[in-house]
Amino acid sequence: MPHAFPPPAQAEASIDIDTLLPIVVGAHPRAELSDRPIAMVLRDEIARRIAARFPGKKAHAPLQPLVLTDVWYLNDQSLRTCPCVCIGSPGVNALSAYLGDKLPSAYVVDETLMIQLDLELTELTACCWGVSPAATGAAIRAFCDKYLDAFLDAALREQEG
Repeated sequence: MPHAFPPPAQAEASIDIDTLLPIVVGAHPRAELSDRPIAMVLRDEIARRIAARFPGKKAHAPLQPLVLTDVWYLNDQSLRTCPCVCIGSPGVNALSAYLGDKLPSAYVVDETLMIQLDLELTELTACCWGVSPAATGAAIRAFCDKYLDAFLDAALREQEG
């Protein structure tokens, strides 16, 4: 019996790089299995918070979270100008590996999880990961609780700039 798939929500929408907020996961089987579902939850949370700030502008929200792989992000210069959140350990995410010595640690639970982020938010890149999928999920929850609103405020200010 054929299954009817609903059309993608934004299948016909063009992609406006100026509004993108990439959420970058590794192009690795472990990342696809564990980090991508966490990234989708973060994407939905960002979309919810943006929608609450800009009611009635869902189709034309000033920031559009988009989950994509490190391969795509690192090979597209235009994406690297966007604010971004990187999810996953350096072992499965090339962007996490690259950012490892470039971003300060903002929140660390020893030998469990890490959030790397410039707390001044002059650099709008965050990297969140843990030693297990559960720890990575905890890192994203901490990021949302402690830093996401300020991160979005800074991203919106930069976009207006």
